[in-house]
Amino acid sequence: MTKRRVVITGLGTVNPLAQDVAGFWDGLMHGRSGVGPITHFDASAYDSRIGGEVKDFPGPPESHVERREVKRLDMFAQFAVSAAVEAVADSGLQFDQEDPFRSGVVIGSGIGGLGELESQHLRLIEKGPSKVSAFTVPKLMVNAASGNVSILWGLQGPNSATATACASAGHAIADAFRFIRADEAEVIITGGSEAALTRLGLSSFCALRGLSTRNDDPVHASRPWDKGRDGFVLAEGAGVIVLEELEHAKARGAKIYAELLGYGVSGDGSHITAPQPEGKGAAMAMRQALRNAGVAPEQVDYINAHGTSTELGDLAETRAIKAVFGDHAKSGLMVSSTKSFIGHTLGASGGIEAVAVAKCIIENVVHATINLDDPDPECDLDYVPHTPREHAIQVAMSNSFGFGGHNVSLLIGRYTG
Repeated sequence: MTKRRVVITGLGTVNPLAQDVAGFWDGLMHGRSGVGPITHFDASAYDSRIGGEVKDFPGPPESHVERREVKRLDMFAQFAVSAAVEAVADSGLQFDQEDPFRSGVVIGSGIGGLGELESQHLRLIEKGPSKVSAFTVPKLMVNAASGNVSILWGLQGPNSATATACASAGHAIADAFRFIRADEAEVIITGGSEAALTRLGLSSFCALRGLSTRNDDPVHASRPWDKGRDGFVLAEGAGVIVLEELEHAKARGAKIYAELLGYGVSGDGSHITAPQPEGKGAAMAMRQALRNAGVAPEQVDYINAHGTSTELGDLAETRAIKAVFGDHAKSGLMVSSTKSFIGHTLGASGGIEAVAVAKCIIENVVHATINLDDPDPECDLDYVPHTPREHAIQVAMSNSFGFGGHNVSLLIGRYTG
């Protein structure tokens, strides 16, 4: 039986660099950092006072979240809806001409409506239980993003949400791929969204001592694989892509960015927050992705790494890449980190990075890793420092690893017909 092929036909994002794909790509190509001092609230008492904030949302282009809807959507769902509308518009799909039962949504989030949880808890304490909003549960639940996106277009096909910490968007895309491959849908809107850059979110990650405290130099704080890295930068945003069965896309004359070739998932079974030191779980996810796609290690040109800028995470991922790719890891394989530009958007990161990878493939360029000034001697791969590199990518891998030991790798290839 011939396997159904799955392609990417639409891209959308909201992130610290921009509120659309064009602005995001421009920032990646020109080495701009989206990290700065936190302005959403007074962060002066926190150890880490910097973050990757989405600036002036909603801003140009006009938000796709109507004003009357804002009251019932937490910010993470607003980000998701905005990115989804951009992705669908980019795809050219007209859902009034599609079978609603063959069109679905899978959008992940590591935390969901944390801002809503904070604000309503404060109302409970200060004003009593009768003052808690009736919108509380619909706003804070992790599936609010996928649910609201499906409602927007009346989609009645597969509809689910993944919550695997920083691997959430990657798992969402893998699930969407499976739905289409298994002939359960023709079109899936998928990716991830997160808005955890709140008082509670920031203080919680500060307590874990996982964040960078380079408060006097925020634009250089996210520095994957650099000897001077001191933790990740908490960020927010959304990345959404449209996945479509190839023949369906061709029949309507869709623009095709790339083909999703396969995926791999695994668990560390090691520690709730720290990666397995040798990256064994991460390596298994990468091997499974290669096997699932029928791709040999030496065929992979580029890895968009998890690349968080933590001491243990960067080292574990480097070791995993070496274990999987052998000699190819040191000769011909490029690796870079989108998080060096925008910080770590947690459950949204795999979606935003899928957008970046699709653009890299269609634009024939690998975006750089910024702030990599003094590489850690144990992190010795080609991380494409400082400057983007022209290259006709045939196959790329995108890695996402999350608290709880969740690992997912996606393989995305050039569409060749």
